[in-house]
Amino acid sequence: MDAGRDTDYILSPVRAPLPLGIIPAGSTNVLAHTLHGINHAVTATLHIIMGHIQPVDICTFSSPSKLLRFGFSAMFGFGARTLALAEKHRWMPSNQRRDFAVIKTLASLKPEECELSFLPLKNSLQGSQEKVTKKKERFKKSDSKVQWHTIQGHFLNVSIMAIPCLCSMAPRGLAPNTRLNNGSMALIVVRNTSRSEFIKHLKRYASVKNQFNFPFVETYAVQEVKIQPRTKIGHDTEENVYLHATSAEVNYPWNIDGDLMEGASEVHVR
Repeated sequence: MDAGRDTDYILSPVRAPLPLGIIPAGSTNVLAHTLHGINHAVTATLHIIMGHIQPVDICTFSSPSKLLRFGFSAMFGFGARTLALAEKHRWMPSNQRRDFAVIKTLASLKPEECELSFLPLKNSLQGSQEKVTKKKERFKKSDSKVQWHTIQGHFLNVSIMAIPCLCSMAPRGLAPNTRLNNGSMALIVVRNTSRSEFIKHLKRYASVKNQFNFPFVETYAVQEVKIQPRTKIGHDTEENVYLHATSAEVNYPWNIDGDLMEGASEVHVR
C-alpha cells in the first residue's frame, strides 16, 4: 500500500465516515482515561450511546523508507526498555510484571546517545478550531519559515505525546501541558542524570508536583520530531568513533501507546 510513496509528503487525513468509540479494557487505558477524564467502562459506553464527539490529535511514525504506524504517544529509552522487558515475562501477572520490569530497568539504567531534531510550534497558544485550521494550512507550505532545532547528547528517556495521557500512575497526565486537539505534540527530554534523581522525577508523576521541574528535564511544544540514535562502533584511546546506525543493522525498542515496536535507527514523528 505504501510502495513508492514519498515519506516526506504532507499527510492530509480525512475524517472517518464513522466515529470510533473507545472503551477501556486494557492495563493503563491512557486514551480512554484522557478522553473521558476517568478510567470507567460504563462512562465510556454512555458517551458512545449519547453520541458525544471529541476530535483527537494522532501522530504518524515513519522510517526513512515507509510508514510504520499511527499512535497517540511514544517513549524511547527507559519507557521503551521497560516495556520490552515486561513483554518477555508475559507469564507474570500484569501488575507484578510491570513492577518487575521497572525495577530491573532502573537497576541497569543507561542512557541512549542520539540526535533529536524538532520543528518547534510557532504559536503554542492556539486554541480555537480556526487557528488550528490555519496552522494546518501553513504546514502545507514550505518549512523554511520555521527553523529545525537539533540537540544531541545522552538521554535516559524521550517522550512524544499528542494528548495529555492521563492514567492511574499519572493523574495529571504524562504530558499535562498539551491538549487533545490543538495540533501540537509535547516533546519531553530527560537527559542523563543519577539514578536517584531520575527516580525522583518518576515519582513526581504520581503527585501534584511538577515532574518537569528538574535541571535535566526539557520540554518543547513541537510540530514534528526526528529521532536518530547513535551506535558506538569502535573505541580508541584518543577518541570514540560513532556512526549513525542504519535500519538494516539495528532496531530500537519503542513504546507506542503501550505496544512494543521495533523501530529503525531513525524515526520521524509528526
